[in-house]
Amino acid sequence: MLNNIKLVAFDLDGTLLDSVPDLAIAADKAVQALGFPTVTEEQVRDYVGNGADVLIGRSLSQSLTIDPQLTDELRAKARELFDDFYDQTGHANSHLYPGVKETLEVLHKAGFTLALVTNKPSRFVPEVLEKHAIKHFFTDVLGGDSFPEKKPNPMALNWLMEKHGIGASEMLMVGDSKNDILAAKNAGCHSFGLTYGYNHGEPISVSDPDYVSDTVAELIDVVIATA
Repeated sequence: MLNNIKLVAFDLDGTLLDSVPDLAIAADKAVQALGFPTVTEEQVRDYVGNGADVLIGRSLSQSLTIDPQLTDELRAKARELFDDFYDQTGHANSHLYPGVKETLEVLHKAGFTLALVTNKPSRFVPEVLEKHAIKHFFTDVLGGDSFPEKKPNPMALNWLMEKHGIGASEMLMVGDSKNDILAAKNAGCHSFGLTYGYNHGEPISVSDPDYVSDTVAELIDVVIATA
């Protein structure tokens, strides 16, 4: 276990929240509006994790590899449509994973600083957190456009360490994708990988996090010393 963690940074989509049902609706409506083939929820589960621009590019391409023949103008229009359709979902089909709220509550009461570091566009994050009643747990909420680079770049994690005056050994990154684990490695901090989220069809263990778990609740045993 880790005895000296002071700050726990969480990813959002695929870690705390299963948001794919709403993302898939928005992506499908956006690509169809532009005359492209439909995309399924199953496809979108593989496409998420690198931000909305990449998600919509993959959806247009029907592939993890974005078609280089797609013009910047087309991708920008698709992203605009996606944002509008995603807003319209009201996040009605998204839900927290089991144990999320309870785990955040325990960590918060135990005195840990909790932060959210997501590649999701910032404009959507507050509404999602409020809808699921977890916004008050986080001292910092950093979206995919909060910094010039997204995860796996460690920019956001480095900013958190500087802001809170802690070292890398005092921070733990919790996530479901290799971007989260790589961001932690790039920042020099610890990582906790969850098996149930979105990782482009690859087991999270391949990214070699410090801890691998099937449930976020196990995080409590990792960071809180028991008598």
